[in-house]
Amino acid sequence: MIRAGILAALIRDAFADYHARFAEVTQRARLRFETQDWAGARADAVERIELYDQCIAECALRLQAALLNQAHDRALWSAVRDHYEQLLGELIDRELYKTFYNTLTRRFFKTRGVDPAIEFVALDIEPTDAITHPVARHSYAVSELRPTDTYMRVLGDYRFDVPYAHRTRCAASIAVRLQDDLAHWGDNPVRGIELLDTVFYRERRAYLVGRVFGEHRFSPCVIALVNDQGQLKVEAVLTRRADVAHLFGTSRSYFHADLATVGDAVVFLRSLLPGKPIDEIYTVLGRAKQGKTERFRTFFHHFNAQAGEQLVQAEGTPGMVMAVFTLPSYPLVFKVIRDRFAYPKEMSRQDVEAKYDLVFHLDRVGRLLDTQAYRSLRFPRRRFSPALLEELLASCPGSLTEDGDDLILHLCYVQRRMRPLNLYLREQTAEAARAAAIDYGQAIKDMARNNIFPGDMLLKNFGVSRHGRAVFYDYDELCLVTDCHFRDWPKAASYEEEIASGPWFYVGPKDVFPERFPQFLGLPEPLAKALRATHSELFNAGWWRDLQARLVAGDYPDTPPYAQALKLA
Repeated sequence: MIRAGILAALIRDAFADYHARFAEVTQRARLRFETQDWAGARADAVERIELYDQCIAECALRLQAALLNQAHDRALWSAVRDHYEQLLGELIDRELYKTFYNTLTRRFFKTRGVDPAIEFVALDIEPTDAITHPVARHSYAVSELRPTDTYMRVLGDYRFDVPYAHRTRCAASIAVRLQDDLAHWGDNPVRGIELLDTVFYRERRAYLVGRVFGEHRFSPCVIALVNDQGQLKVEAVLTRRADVAHLFGTSRSYFHADLATVGDAVVFLRSLLPGKPIDEIYTVLGRAKQGKTERFRTFFHHFNAQAGEQLVQAEGTPGMVMAVFTLPSYPLVFKVIRDRFAYPKEMSRQDVEAKYDLVFHLDRVGRLLDTQAYRSLRFPRRRFSPALLEELLASCPGSLTEDGDDLILHLCYVQRRMRPLNLYLREQTAEAARAAAIDYGQAIKDMARNNIFPGDMLLKNFGVSRHGRAVFYDYDELCLVTDCHFRDWPKAASYEEEIASGPWFYVGPKDVFPERFPQFLGLPEPLAKALRATHSELFNAGWWRDLQARLVAGDYPDTPPYAQALKLA
């Protein structure tokens, strides 16, 4: 028999190789930022996302060659797990190693649910609670008389091969913004600042992430840097938790931050954002598989603790492609592909899966909800409400298996639960509804500028986040802007054409008529009027064609991750 210790070492080394390759891609972010190579940064983001499955496949082949006819020997795998845990010892990131191991066992055994005999299972503990190692950081005392000097030192400690346009002005702007934002703390509110050693990169910005201290309290502090034609500038300073939470939100792409260890950084970030789930912090740091593990762990811990609560159909208009359900006390939704789609949907199951995979690889610019795909999720049948169970068995039989007292979902997409926009608009004041409708238009525009066309722009396919932002979450009709054919609506040449119930001209499968958008958005007239007044270009085919030309040329417009009002003067 192959010694379990040898196999455990092979898996440990495979994860170490993945970790090193992950770091290699991440480290390119600084050069991309310094050289303004935004196309390269987008390519790096895709390469890094695909790296995990690539390394798992490579390790699985090596294991298969070593195991031969023992590949499905459960006793051997149980021994490997025990040896593997010993090899990890007190590593800060041992949970990442364990997730890598679990992924391998699930590939070999095609596990349905959880197999505690061969997997690492920890539903009842919070692994990061054991991390006490302080993450590497810079700390500064802020002079009451000369605060600008402190921020000059801060900027000087983070080296770039690009000069500041005017470092003194940037430092002074930081001092003024912190003084203004934290004035409610009293006179001379800022006594100190600490920032992680690691610079965070995403899209076109670099971020110094940390916290600022007063005499009796602290606040998050994120300093955003931009490279403006070869010169660095401080563009924004964020101190409100809501703004920082949005920066680290689930509708954002993942940061490239070259962290020596991840767990201690997660602990630090949780101190800044105590309301943000640990799974979302792991995910936004690029550790999407660990984010899935933590999401599974925390959900099922809650699910088991709420033994009397049932899963129910999610609020909102039922979808023609997905059956969507939720646990009312927990902010997630679960989406299962139906076996057949109602007219006029013409795509296949494979098309839907491809759309969700596309979004996973795209720059989501704060407007597309991050979605995690889970396979072989096991739920007790009794935990489904009768109405939900009837819907799943009737419309999704190909997506599930009944196994004794359980239902196993073959493929399930999981997203953070949001209030559907169509419901939100009915519930809000006229002023709040108007703001949401305008932000809905901005969401479409932000996506378009990153080559994303939602396809189905109905209100029910958008949600409103905790911070009041419109976010798109239904991807079955989504496509690239550059794949569409944006046309002007032809003018009728005769009375008969003018009164025709349908188009009197040929409409191709990729044809889009922006002038006709208002007819099917479903907005009440006052909100539709506000939308047209603010975002009139969305209804102009020429605007879309001009944008297409820019995107084809590789000229993606910048989409800042914060409001214009948060930028420094």
